[in-house]
Amino acid sequence: MEDNLSWTKDHPVSRVQWVPIEQIFANDYNPNSVAPPEMKLLEISIQSDGFTQPIVVWKIEKGYEVVDGFHRHKIGQKIRLSHLPIVVVNKDRKDKSDRIASTIRHNRARGKHQVGAMSDIVLELSRRNWNDKKIANELGMEDDEVLRLKQITGLAELFSDREFSEAWEAGTDSEDIL
Repeated sequence: MEDNLSWTKDHPVSRVQWVPIEQIFANDYNPNSVAPPEMKLLEISIQSDGFTQPIVVWKIEKGYEVVDGFHRHKIGQKIRLSHLPIVVVNKDRKDKSDRIASTIRHNRARGKHQVGAMSDIVLELSRRNWNDKKIANELGMEDDEVLRLKQITGLAELFSDREFSEAWEAGTDSEDIL
């Protein structure tokens, strides 16, 4: 009996396509970094084995924006490939916040992020009116992790929507201090 694979059409990996490299753009929010020895190894891997994983992209007005595969894209540019393998995710969603969240989900499932860059991501999503709960849910974080990342980026802007108790006031007399 032959297995019915009709359900595979719903998965991006079933729709790999090769597109001209000039239609693929790096994102400006990837918090991952790869050390030079690993980048060299990735280049050797691509040159020796070819692309074994497509680059995950999001359709944008001028082409495609990298969601996952930032460093594979970079190597493709370096070795001057004309086309790269891609899969498109979330065709129905257009907001940059959704692209950022998708990148973080892909990256966090695999490895580590730079703390400063993750703080910047939390700041960006906060500026885009995502509340702490949504940030935590969409990025696979605990509530206290979101709080710590907000503290790194800067308290004033990130907590401007919170009410704080005015339990004490600064006085001008030296007697007020004592």
